Amino acid sequence: MRARVFISRDSGALCVGAEEVARALFKAAEKRGLDVEIVRTGSRGMYWLEPTIEVARPEGRIGYGPVKPADIDNLLDAGMLDGGKHPLSLGLIEDIPFFKKQTRLTFARVGIIDPRSLEDYKAHGGYKGLDKAIAGGPDAIVEEVVNSGLRGRGGAGFPTGIKWRTVAQTRPQQKYIVCNADEGDSGTFADRMIMEGDPLVLIEGMTIAGIAVGATYGYVYIRSEYPHAVEAMEIAIKRAREGGMLGANVDGSKYAFDMEVRVGAGAYVCGEETSLLESLEGKRGEVRAKPPLPAHVGLFGKPTVINNVLSLASVPIIMSDGAACYRDFGMGRSRGTMPIQLAGNIKHGGLFETAFGMSLGELVDDIGGGTRTGRPVRAVQVGGPLGAYFPRSLFATPFDYEAFTAADGLIGHGGIVAFDDTVNMAKQARFAMEFCDIESCGKCTPCRIGSARGVELVDKIMAGEERAANITVLEDLCNTMKFGSLCALGGFTPYPVMSALTHFPEDFGASPKRLEAAE
Repeated sequence: MRARVFISRDSGALCVGAEEVARALFKAAEKRGLDVEIVRTGSRGMYWLEPTIEVARPEGRIGYGPVKPADIDNLLDAGMLDGGKHPLSLGLIEDIPFFKKQTRLTFARVGIIDPRSLEDYKAHGGYKGLDKAIAGGPDAIVEEVVNSGLRGRGGAGFPTGIKWRTVAQTRPQQKYIVCNADEGDSGTFADRMIMEGDPLVLIEGMTIAGIAVGATYGYVYIRSEYPHAVEAMEIAIKRAREGGMLGANVDGSKYAFDMEVRVGAGAYVCGEETSLLESLEGKRGEVRAKPPLPAHVGLFGKPTVINNVLSLASVPIIMSDGAACYRDFGMGRSRGTMPIQLAGNIKHGGLFETAFGMSLGELVDDIGGGTRTGRPVRAVQVGGPLGAYFPRSLFATPFDYEAFTAADGLIGHGGIVAFDDTVNMAKQARFAMEFCDIESCGKCTPCRIGSARGVELVDKIMAGEERAANITVLEDLCNTMKFGSLCALGGFTPYPVMSALTHFPEDFGASPKRLEAAE
């Protein structure tokens, strides 16, 4: 009987040797005359266990990991293909606590299906959402997305349905769907995981968006540092087109929609929607002043929906299971699930999808297992390089857009980067200013000049030069950048700087009086 074995082709797994493990298993099976089918999947998101081998058994998939090529013969001797016991045995993958505690909606198929197979995608519920979307028509799609409470997963948290409704209400003309896959935040990898592990769900989501607003063409803008995601998306688009799911008559319907991949040069500012549009048009990636909004004057001057990968990838399940089902997850105005990425100095780094509302402390201490070094967690940065630093005193904060805003933070793209007690927070604040200085498009003065002056100010403070006076100037500069910058690059840089200064004043050599005020 043929054995089915699953090994990830995800970039994270490849970095730790998944390709070598797959090759070693293939050669060993061939040498032993074993009938083995190796299916290359996405990753389950438990990166500390990669490379993982999963073996299909009647009771479910039995996992082994982390596996090295040298372990293959020993694993086969132990009866791995029959689910045999071994020191690397993980048991049923779905029973691993990190995985079992999740609510997987957007990532339901990642790590399970062959991402390059249209048939496998459909066999696991793919395109059911599109079928319902076609049956309901444009207006019904928009209202379903509005009623689901889905908000942008790229950082701003703007209601997705409202954006779609705005584009849908513009006069009939050429319109576009643009997927922002320029995932550049530190500690984030969810977009990449979707594109590499379940690219057809993104294609389905973009197709539904196109039908909803009357757009007939779409672009996926992927950063150049993601070659595996680019390859996966291009193959998936080809499969969808060959299978009649893209083109003049999508799935045999009257609707037309097609799409392509565009690769960016890696500029962080092109994660901002208007800079991305400039880049797509072949121009320098610079921020556009708003209004007009892209919903009215977007790509090539036409009405354009711009959504993040996770936003668009959530749409098929909303259409398939209904808005009410999706809205049942979460808290307050934060509905559905959020794929949270745990990174940095953390024991169990990976992707954890859960409904909004879980506390920051539970995510870091219980799910993430604390620091990898075993030292105390001193701070976590949530929301990428421009996210605020949260001390342990704020770990009761629920993972929710409004709760984080109330604590002077932001969820952003859902990345959590942990630091132990050896971190110097003044240096982290300096890094934020330096990062902004390097990545600024240069169009607006607060961002272009403010970030450079910010680096100089933090250097002076760390060197002990007129600390009190320079801290005051730094605070004033942050205020100017926050409210005067054209986009979030300059506008959000004050978050890590001010949070570091507020919660960790001792690292800036602040006076005892300031320490008491911070407490």
